Amino acid sequence: MAGSSDLKHRLVTRFQRYVANPLNRRLPFQTLLETTGRTSKLPRQTPVGGRRDGDSFWLVSEFGVKSQYVRNIQADPKVRVRIAGRWHQGTAYLLPDDDPVARLRSLPRFNSAAVRAFGNNLLTIRVDLEK
Repeated sequence: MAGSSDLKHRLVTRFQRYVANPLNRRLPFQTLLETTGRTSKLPRQTPVGGRRDGDSFWLVSEFGVKSQYVRNIQADPKVRVRIAGRWHQGTAYLLPDDDPVARLRSLPRFNSAAVRAFGNNLLTIRVDLEK
């Protein structure tokens, strides 16, 4: 069974990297999470679905610590989030004890459905936004 989840991860990641993400990054109001590359130290922008709640932005990673942006957060939690076309500085926190399925119910429906359908190692992330 681990082989099928690895294959699923590779297929979804390849589609996101080469098709979906390049298109979505161009949309002016697509929410983007910008991390710093672990090795390159260059900014890495990933389209994400999530929701701002006060001074926090919540999202769920579909592949948990296998996701490159999650690994970047582990190396450097300082991030930027583009919400409704405006950039915000923040610090990201991985929340393995949070219930990601319950969290998805409070986030935008379309993205949450995709994360549930394609993900296999869900992980909640909270970004505390600077004022």
